[in-house]
Amino acid sequence: MQLHISPSLRHVTVFPGKEVREFIKVKVGSRRLSYRMLFYSILFFTFILRFVFVMTAVDTIDGETRCSTIGCLGKKLGPRILGRRLESSVPEVVYQVLEEPIGKDELQGRSDIPQSLDEFMTEIKDSNIDARTFAVKLREMVTLLEERTRNAKIQEYLYRHVASSSIPKQLHCLALRLANEHSTNAAARLQLPSAEFVPALVDNSFFHFVLASDNVLAASVVATSLVQNSLRPHKVVLHIITDRKTYCPMQAWFSLHPLSPAIIEVKALHHFDWFSKGKVPVLEAMEKDQKVRSQFRGGSSAIVANNTDKPNVIAAKLQALSPKYNSIMNHIRIHLPEMFPSLNKVVFLDDDVVVQTDLSPLWDIDMNGKVNGAVETCRGKDKFVMSKKFKSYLNFSHPLISNNFDPNTCAWAYGMNIFDLEAWRKTNISRTYHYWIEQNLKSDLSLWQLGTLPPGLIAFHGHVHVIDPFWHMLGFGYQENISSADAKSAGVIHFNGRAKPWLEIAFPNLRPLWAKYIDFSDKFIKGCHIRAS
Repeated sequence: MQLHISPSLRHVTVFPGKEVREFIKVKVGSRRLSYRMLFYSILFFTFILRFVFVMTAVDTIDGETRCSTIGCLGKKLGPRILGRRLESSVPEVVYQVLEEPIGKDELQGRSDIPQSLDEFMTEIKDSNIDARTFAVKLREMVTLLEERTRNAKIQEYLYRHVASSSIPKQLHCLALRLANEHSTNAAARLQLPSAEFVPALVDNSFFHFVLASDNVLAASVVATSLVQNSLRPHKVVLHIITDRKTYCPMQAWFSLHPLSPAIIEVKALHHFDWFSKGKVPVLEAMEKDQKVRSQFRGGSSAIVANNTDKPNVIAAKLQALSPKYNSIMNHIRIHLPEMFPSLNKVVFLDDDVVVQTDLSPLWDIDMNGKVNGAVETCRGKDKFVMSKKFKSYLNFSHPLISNNFDPNTCAWAYGMNIFDLEAWRKTNISRTYHYWIEQNLKSDLSLWQLGTLPPGLIAFHGHVHVIDPFWHMLGFGYQENISSADAKSAGVIHFNGRAKPWLEIAFPNLRPLWAKYIDFSDKFIKGCHIRAS
């Protein structure tokens, strides 16, 4: 009899004798564990044992011989795995020391504090110190460096404030020389424009531009760049508005430097009847604004000497002292409908822009009943400049702002704006503007940052028509990493920011875009030592 067992152990066959095919087939129940499964199980447990051995050896090398094999494995695998927590390798005393407050007076006059990371590392390597001493020295060094960094930032803000707020001696010289020329030379006192062109000032078939400035050199660059890049300069009318003290120098410059065939009008604020008679809301607001700003007694020195304010707070207070925030030139655009009652549409230009293309196509833009044609500043490839929303300018922690506006509403820019005066006169934009300025003064300047854009965002809310970004490129006054190709491809470039192109703090790579419109051989320019760089 023969017994035959199948390889799978599922069948057993019994043969009774030779050449007899009778057999008994016995079926065996399914096995629970196959050879393959047994092989993989042995392989897996072998790996685990080797892993445990390695972990135990590492713990022994580290000096942690108290933990068991399974415990060490748990610690290595992670928190609460196999019953162990992952413990910090930083001694608790280090945290305690670093969290202890340290007075600035404690560091004054100390010569044993490392002045750099290299000195700190050298001192640590050369001395055998414990964790507490290490933490104390680290805290002292970091605190000292933080204080020096803070002082450096504050000094930078102070120097920039002085540089951007002061009138460069070259510009002061230019104004004085032109004022003297105005008083001694009849050719510098010409009527602008001449009588034959006066009708064009109210003719809506012309392209009317408005520029408000008390800076003669800046105004000349805007006017020159506008006319030189115009395809139809004989249809250009530029209305220049200035203050009383700058009127004579401004008139002298454009009398002696005509931009024919364009028509240039120079007018001071006191020449407008509506401005010299009755109450002017913006002037009243400016007077109150000046009283509020008087809280910064002691000027910039007192602000900088404050040891409790953060550098950005000090920068904001210094900015509050800037003369431009109390200049009527900064608010005049809100009165355009009253200043030009006969005009239907104007393009308003700031005096820190440069025109690089023909702007007449702006009059072909359908405003769809909106008042203000502007470039949005919440989207674009330059995330630093083109990322501004209402929350960037307005204080949404104040209920008066948060209850009335959406923080994610896209902002837009002043500098180059199309104003449909005909549509404007049908709205309450000007009244809204003055109302919110009054509210900001009542709230101690807590509704928004400084400037005229925040109340403008509020007043023109719902009245803005978005135009192509080509027409207005910003950021030339506060960042220098703008490529030359991008700058030259824009219709209008705007030196918004503190680094104005007529200041010494202007960015050297961007200033030529502005300086190219100045004739440095002119006797007034040469006489005041105004140079290209």
